[in-house]
Amino acid sequence: MHYQGNIFRPPSEANSILLQITTGCSHNKCTFCGMYKGSRFSIKDDRTIMADIDFAAAHCRRQNRLFLCDGDALIISQDRLLNILSAIRTKLPWVTRIGTYANTKSIRRKSPEQLRELFDNGLQIAYMGLESGDDVTLHAINKGADAARMIDMGKKLRATGIKLSITVLLGIAGKERSHIHARETGRVLSAIDPEYVGALSLMLTPGTPLFDGADRGEFILPSPHEMLEELAIMLANTELSNGYFHANHASNYLPIKAHLPQDKPATLKLIDRALHGKVSLKPEYLRGL
Repeated sequence: MHYQGNIFRPPSEANSILLQITTGCSHNKCTFCGMYKGSRFSIKDDRTIMADIDFAAAHCRRQNRLFLCDGDALIISQDRLLNILSAIRTKLPWVTRIGTYANTKSIRRKSPEQLRELFDNGLQIAYMGLESGDDVTLHAINKGADAARMIDMGKKLRATGIKLSITVLLGIAGKERSHIHARETGRVLSAIDPEYVGALSLMLTPGTPLFDGADRGEFILPSPHEMLEELAIMLANTELSNGYFHANHASNYLPIKAHLPQDKPATLKLIDRALHGKVSLKPEYLRGL
């Protein structure tokens, strides 16, 4: 496979074929993210992409999922994306699910009919980083979209049949707006009603503006206990019709897996027990990005 730079994928795509069709991220301005700071955004040429699909056809027969890398594969033109999906379907017929990252800019560039066409040709799940439903926080982290646009684009994608997995970040609002961030994020998640929510706990990455701000005392990272309070408030304010709310990423202090709405009361009780010291939290040395 012709990989360039660092390759990133969601935790749930750990066993997927990783097909890199773009490099970097077209936005690449979020203050907390260092994933693509050393990578220039580009779209790979068709010859390289098709060669990698041929490689996967010969060497990846035990993997039935495929993830389109890097940070913004959905931004590729519709004709090229359909050509890639067609090649995957023809040459990798055992692949049962194709996924990609998506942001509001790339979703906005596609019409509902185009998104439906992508779904009909095998794109079954998209991962969108919401991070926060609080407009003040979204502006501070330079996310490039406000809560209203997040809701509109999330609902637009969901209406096409493509499953949506949304990532949110505990601690991203700092101490000052912690509870506001938690409540507003729950509100936005409820409005979008995705199939999956993944809550991660912020870990400051050297070389990012947010890390530098923390070093200068301009950003104060909430404590583990305060992040757990955020999680409780966020979950209490999240209403999903039939979705999964997970906080089992390596960064989290208290792993939880809840199917909403039925698991919500028991999960809130678990978090409350942890807040009162009756459930042990993950030690710092076991956390990871």
